[in-house]
Amino acid sequence: MSDKRIGKRVKFDRTEKTGSNLDELFQYFYEAKISEGVSERTLETYRENYRFFVDYLEMRFIPPEVSKITPEVLRDYMTWMLTKKIRFDGHEHKSEAEKTVGLSPVTVNTRTKILRTMFRFLLKEGLIQKNPWETVAKVEEHHTEIKVMTATQLKLLLGAPNQRSYAGFRDYVLMTCLIDGFFRINEALSLRVEDIDFDLELAEVRAEVAKTRRSRFVPLSRKTLKLIKELIQECKEFNSEYIFNTNYGEKLDANHFRHRLKEYAEQVGLNIRVHPHLFRHTSATIFLEQGGEIRHLAKILGHADLRMVMKYTHLSNTSIKSQHEQFSPMNQVFNNLNRSRKILR
Repeated sequence: MSDKRIGKRVKFDRTEKTGSNLDELFQYFYEAKISEGVSERTLETYRENYRFFVDYLEMRFIPPEVSKITPEVLRDYMTWMLTKKIRFDGHEHKSEAEKTVGLSPVTVNTRTKILRTMFRFLLKEGLIQKNPWETVAKVEEHHTEIKVMTATQLKLLLGAPNQRSYAGFRDYVLMTCLIDGFFRINEALSLRVEDIDFDLELAEVRAEVAKTRRSRFVPLSRKTLKLIKELIQECKEFNSEYIFNTNYGEKLDANHFRHRLKEYAEQVGLNIRVHPHLFRHTSATIFLEQGGEIRHLAKILGHADLRMVMKYTHLSNTSIKSQHEQFSPMNQVFNNLNRSRKILR
């Protein structure tokens, strides 16, 4: 009996469902993420970091095709970012002194994270035959302790905005919200008037704006709520659903606020790098140092995993020393040794 397969072409590899053009593959990945309900902020990060990579390929005259993306190309990209890429290149609000050469390991890993995710997805979908990231390690990160602000520094910062102007008062209220509510900056800027319950003294962080994609209710003090109510009254003429708006009634942009915050820090002479997320770290630390319960802190921050919560706590050396003096095992040892002992009848 003759074998009908003799002389036939033998198929070993799977046929790719789409072309090898990187832009087409990214679009396929991007649309899949939209269908999964990924937040707009995350989608923006995908677009931004993909564009960084494509710009690099163009600079190196590497065609944007899957077959050209090898582990060597990816490692070269990471090395270039670490050693040659200028930080804040083209950023209009950054000084020349801040535009140093070389990105941090954390930034490099962040910029390549989306590429790793994308290629894993494409392999799983059968759109590529192998993942070039599979053998490429992440950059080793050396974690340094974040210097949180003190209560005194927070007071100085809150005193910087000119509250007689609309923008100054808005910034003051926003800083107060960040301190009191432990919000991420995009969560705070996405707060709508209807998200505030003045009777229950709570603010709702909606699932679509929360980084964790889970909604939560954040308690706010009466002082903060009074300020929010006053700001809402100020913004009535804008007819905006959002609480924090520009002078023209548009939703306030996070980068615009970062720039203003930096100016406030310089104005009051703070010698630390102040950014919106530092309020979250600072508030979490002060909360614990004042005796707050870590499980309650986790609820406010919006984290189910206590290990994530610990990333936001930076207990001061003074606080650690005080706790050590109070609860050191040596207290028990020496207290027992120093107790009066009955020897004679």
